Amino acid sequence: MFSDTDTDSDLNSPLPSRRLPSLQALRCFEAAARLESFSQAAQELHLTHGAVSRAVRVLEDDLGIALFTRRNRRVFLTEAGRHLAQAVHEGMERMRQATQELRLRARQSQRWVLSCEPTLLMRWLIPRWPGFQERHPQLQMHLVAGGGAFSFADGIDLAIRRDDFPLPAGCHAEPLFTERTGPVCRPDRLAQWSEPASGSSPARLRPEAPTLHSRTRPGAWPTWAECSGMPAPSGPQLWFDHFYFSLQAAVAGLGLAVGPWQLVRDDIASGVLAAPMGFVEDGSRYCLLSPAPAAHDGLHAQLLLWLRSQA
Repeated sequence: MFSDTDTDSDLNSPLPSRRLPSLQALRCFEAAARLESFSQAAQELHLTHGAVSRAVRVLEDDLGIALFTRRNRRVFLTEAGRHLAQAVHEGMERMRQATQELRLRARQSQRWVLSCEPTLLMRWLIPRWPGFQERHPQLQMHLVAGGGAFSFADGIDLAIRRDDFPLPAGCHAEPLFTERTGPVCRPDRLAQWSEPASGSSPARLRPEAPTLHSRTRPGAWPTWAECSGMPAPSGPQLWFDHFYFSLQAAVAGLGLAVGPWQLVRDDIASGVLAAPMGFVEDGSRYCLLSPAPAAHDGLHAQLLLWLRSQA
């Protein structure tokens, strides 16, 4: 039988506990430490500010030490907080990498998910996709529309994006083609909205020509004007919610739209659209994004080669 003295001695043992703190608390702490904000951490984790604050407080109580100093609604890591933040960040990155590798390995014989920006998907990828299926009938690929930031943890295996936003952590990018843009309109509107080159005078757009804009690419016209060195028309403006609609409005003859070459090349080849000013590079490019570089003979590598051949 153990005496009271033996029991007290065990409870007051100086040996540190090997019990890990709450993983949810560590997850909240890592996001708050990385972003230096409880509010931004809450947005990233889809939690409330209060939930993140409570989780960090639970972690501090568990460890018996302050991890943040809180001043004027801002938070700053203490020396102990910086030490823990580095260890937790490294550990979570290793876990993310391991889980991504396992997901990819499990999907090798299953259907892959390829996320592509909506307008590129509709106007460029889908019209060419039968060619890929004919060359690789045994491969299954699910095409989904998606733009901007994303996470491979959400079930996406590969993604095609324009590099106009910060890439997610651990993302590998393979360039596909540079973005070249130019004004486009219906051919029967050319004489009304543009003047062809004549002698030493370059082609130009008439100042009164109507222009088409979209809220998903609000800087399309200013960027083209800057890259081409030509002024954009100052005539009536018509705005649309999505870039795809502005291109369709150009096909309908409603005005001039800024059309990326890859998205309008089929319409130009068929005579549906015309490009009176040609196309100029705007400094961006489209890339195939993945959690890791393509294996030499896998689906990823075959898709990359095919996509580049279509550009």
